[in-house]
Amino acid sequence: MNIEPIAHFHSPFTEKFGIPRQSGLVDELTGEIVFVKEWQTADAIRGLEDFDYLWIIWEFSANRDARKTPTVRPPRLGGNERMGVFATRSPFRPNNLGLSSVRIVAIDRETEHGPVIRVAGADLMDGTPIYDIKPYLPSADSHPEARGGFTDTHEWRQLSVEIPPDQASWFTEEQLRALIHTLELDPRPHYQDDPDRIYGLMFDGRDIHFRVNGDRLEVV
Repeated sequence: MNIEPIAHFHSPFTEKFGIPRQSGLVDELTGEIVFVKEWQTADAIRGLEDFDYLWIIWEFSANRDARKTPTVRPPRLGGNERMGVFATRSPFRPNNLGLSSVRIVAIDRETEHGPVIRVAGADLMDGTPIYDIKPYLPSADSHPEARGGFTDTHEWRQLSVEIPPDQASWFTEEQLRALIHTLELDPRPHYQDDPDRIYGLMFDGRDIHFRVNGDRLEVV
């Protein structure tokens, strides 16, 4: 089977580091689905305005040449314990396919690129190829009573984030909330815990440097 992108994603993240590890974790994080020329038609999304959420099937395009193995080290387990790749949501998958549930914020039907879908809560890098989108159906897709494997027993530690006023002023209120909530999730590899180490991530064209000491993340 040969598949081609039907769209690409526009995101504040131009690099992998710092992107939330799951969709829906940072609802303030917005992005756009921009269709390729063949699918830049309103007919293709007719009726989509009646749904609140989408499933996006996409590619971990930055991992095309990465080595694939049957086991991986989930960040939730500290990066030291191995699990089967199919028991995780690791980005290092046999076919590099990702699946994300995102909230529809708006559909702009009058752009130079045809209809553009603005969504919230995505975990995609800027330029990510999208291979399909499907409406989210609460009656079929929601299973609140389901077990969550190792994620049920290993909670994600949230950090307290401090951003100096001068740097905070670079962003709109919406961008600042998205950045803070992204940093609260602790983007570092969880096997690293050096309070003097400076990390960096690209967010909306800014190179954000930070360090972490205990449960406190400081933008420097």
